[in-house]
Amino acid sequence: MGNLGYAFCPTHPGEVLKDEIESRGISQKKLAAQMGLSYTVLNEILNERRPLTVNNALLFEAAIGVPADSLMRIQLKYNMQTARQDKSFSERLARIRQLVAVL
Repeated sequence: MGNLGYAFCPTHPGEVLKDEIESRGISQKKLAAQMGLSYTVLNEILNERRPLTVNNALLFEAAIGVPADSLMRIQLKYNMQTARQDKSFSERLARIRQLVAVL
């Protein structure tokens, strides 16, 4: 199916949040405490090692004003692009498309 117009490297919401937090000069430890998250969880999200959950997106919205629905759309796009880049999963999808085409 080709590229379908998706970026080669998907953007994780943690990248966006980290840029925002750094541009505001907010300490990760202080933000984690204010949000009621452990520093480890916050840091793993910001460093793209943990997916953003709905609850955490709402916490970020309350803490720094970034809309939770926008963050979740970024997470969804990240998940979709990551799945599309998985070679074995792409092959599985291709086999399903072939089977359905003969019905």
